[in-house]
Amino acid sequence: MDGFEKGATNIPELLDSALMIPGRFSRKVVVGKPDKDVRRKTFALYLQKVPMEEDKQVICDLVASGTPGLVGTDLENIANEAVMLATRRGGDFVTKKDVLEAVERATTKICNNDTNGEAKSPHLFGQMELESMHAWRC
Repeated sequence: MDGFEKGATNIPELLDSALMIPGRFSRKVVVGKPDKDVRRKTFALYLQKVPMEEDKQVICDLVASGTPGLVGTDLENIANEAVMLATRRGGDFVTKKDVLEAVERATTKICNNDTNGEAKSPHLFGQMELESMHAWRC
């Protein structure tokens, strides 16, 4: 919710009771997760002004195929992370490798203190989806 003090929330349990008077927020809108085509188009929006070494359409298709369950903000974070990775290595362009590393960072985390060293997802992906993420990487 915008227009309130810093740190405002839209979590119903944490809202001021005056805001929760019956009828004030009587509608709830549930927005589903985007399908592959919507993810491709969304990621393409975030790459519009990003200089790429490879064909953007191919990269967008690749990301959309390998990111089931991710939403627009996740895709925005991937695009931003890819730009930061390219900047850190001193590149003038974002490469496919930068994007794939950004996808990996957004979808998995390596637990260094884990004895078996398995990748664990910060998202609520099932193990099968996590395995498919590893399978599509080139």
